[in-house]
Amino acid sequence: MLEVVGIDTYYGQTQILRNVSLTVEEGRVVTLLGRNGMGKSTTVRSIMGLTPPRRGTITFEGREIGRLRHFRIARLGLALVPQGRQIFASLSVKENLTMGMRGGGLSLEDIYEYFPVLKERSKHKGNQLSGGEQQMLAIARALLANPKLLLLDEPSEGLAPRIVEEVGEIVLKLKAMGLSVLLVEQNLSLALSTSDYAYVMHRGEIVYQGATCDLAKNEAVLAEYIGVSGSKGTAD
Repeated sequence: MLEVVGIDTYYGQTQILRNVSLTVEEGRVVTLLGRNGMGKSTTVRSIMGLTPPRRGTITFEGREIGRLRHFRIARLGLALVPQGRQIFASLSVKENLTMGMRGGGLSLEDIYEYFPVLKERSKHKGNQLSGGEQQMLAIARALLANPKLLLLDEPSEGLAPRIVEEVGEIVLKLKAMGLSVLLVEQNLSLALSTSDYAYVMHRGEIVYQGATCDLAKNEAVLAEYIGVSGSKGTAD
């Protein structure tokens, strides 16, 4: 479905990504792991056309999209839930949702069924929601765009452990719906519990890739690049 091959991405004259390649197959959850500042969000921005790569190719459903504008990429069926959520604070939950609606996909009632708390809070302003509710709203808004591939950029950031578990349950629901997901995370527990395949990024390069179950047992990679000790260890 999505194939990224050898991309190099820069901010000005500073190179951020170096020869990054990854693949997301249809119906699978793939995670991109790594510490802060390693290039994960830049990878997502490159895929979405927000920070286009200077070299390499990005192909979605057989079409090269690496040189397309971001709104054209979105129309092809990619949706981004950005880091920091970026919901409209002064608009109600319902207004936030309806702004992202596109025909042929989920309805507002479908979204309320998946996220009942959003129905309860439908008249609340975005800035009246908790961090977890805001994340649910950001994911729900992206789903209303009827995507084929959902890119989640650090969905656990700033959330309490209990809410992170809820986010994990949402990702598993999306997977059960048959939606393809690229999950960008530094929360190892969330990544391991939801994804099928993992890439690990360090200083703008992919330093490891493999089935998530194999990564969970690779203590050397976890310790060096994620900052945990043992497959169920805690971050440094």
